[in-house]
Amino acid sequence: MSGSQTGGAPRTATVCVIGAGPSGLATAHALAGRGVDFVCLEQAPDVGGLWRQTAAGEPGPGYRSLHLNSSKQLTAFVGFPMPDAFPLYPGHADVAAYLRSFAEWAGLLDRVELRTEVLAVRQDGDGAWTVTSRQARGQETERRFAQVIVASGHNTVALPPNPLPPGSDSFAGTILHSMDYRDGADFAGQRVVVVGMGASGVDIAADLSRHAARTSLSVRRALHIVPKQLFGMSVDLIADAPWWGEMTMPEKRAFIGQALLVARGRLSDYGLPEPDHPLFSSAVTISDEILSRIRHGGVTPRPEIASLDGDRVTFTDGTVEEADAIVYCTGFRMAFPFLPAGCPTDGPHGQVRLYRRMVAPGRPGLYFVGLIRPVGSITRLVEAQARWVARAVDGAEPLPAEGVMRDEIDLYLKEVEERYGPSQGASVQVDIPAYLRELREPQDA
Repeated sequence: MSGSQTGGAPRTATVCVIGAGPSGLATAHALAGRGVDFVCLEQAPDVGGLWRQTAAGEPGPGYRSLHLNSSKQLTAFVGFPMPDAFPLYPGHADVAAYLRSFAEWAGLLDRVELRTEVLAVRQDGDGAWTVTSRQARGQETERRFAQVIVASGHNTVALPPNPLPPGSDSFAGTILHSMDYRDGADFAGQRVVVVGMGASGVDIAADLSRHAARTSLSVRRALHIVPKQLFGMSVDLIADAPWWGEMTMPEKRAFIGQALLVARGRLSDYGLPEPDHPLFSSAVTISDEILSRIRHGGVTPRPEIASLDGDRVTFTDGTVEEADAIVYCTGFRMAFPFLPAGCPTDGPHGQVRLYRRMVAPGRPGLYFVGLIRPVGSITRLVEAQARWVARAVDGAEPLPAEGVMRDEIDLYLKEVEERYGPSQGASVQVDIPAYLRELREPQDA
């Protein structure tokens, strides 16, 4: 490893990139391609973010059974495909190795300072940004940059149910969040309740069902479950097809809704509640396994938890069962404690307010990459964002006036609220084809 990665003298540069996960690496690659001087700060011991390969005995950032839900073709970076030997949906270790290989191939590692935590980012009177960071040995450093690009992701702070079920303090077993879940083998022979029907909830329930004595899946609000493949194609490849982009939203809902009925029937056939909202009006859950595990008796659907008492879990339908552990897969809260208060989540309901989902109005020189949520692979969007930001940083992509940016944000939030509702998560939702067109480079327009 280079000196910058092992606690050497902090580098000076024009641009600071925060985070060396997929978004940070894409940003670093785009900046390097335009000859922009930058340094990337990463608090973990290696690059890769959620996917990074952990050292022996080190808690990992993602559970071991974690796999891509999008195809390797659309998840790989442009110009650096995943190996042919990888399966269509690579697992945790494969993706970690790929991201590390990409950083080496792109020549980024010498620009990354690992084990470096960002403590504060503030804008000075002259418009420059001061970044305070702390290295593994405790040394704190202040450095000034012309621009700062935040690429640290938004799954940062575990969000337990609010409020917690009555009696939670009396529960005799283990309570943890999906962020702290590692391996189903850790719960061998135990009775476990998984709470939540999102991607991590169904993944973890399926994983536990192969080790635990009993696995229950507690669902408060149902989501649409979509398999990874329909018509023999990965669903993200379907969403990438030109004919899909030409369909209206009602046509897309009717087409996929009919395909889901053929592929798996109704969710109520499995003991799960039916979603109370149309397809694509909220996040969907991608899973090939959970319905099969329910049908095979490995996972038992349950409604919301009503109360806890000792080792007893009572559900809202009156069912009572004993449990040794509860895993809350209830999502995350966006948090950027190193940024000025209210940035970028200063909208109603904590909504993110960024021009083109990247620029903070009124804070020139502050950008965000990866603070988006598409239905499908995020990689192409992150690369397009990174190229756009790199152009903005070196002056090739002039920004409009602050008022124009705020008007664009207001219009965007109005549109997503009409479709998804006024939530923080909805404020970062994007449609892949439309967003890619928005970020297209001038010569490609």
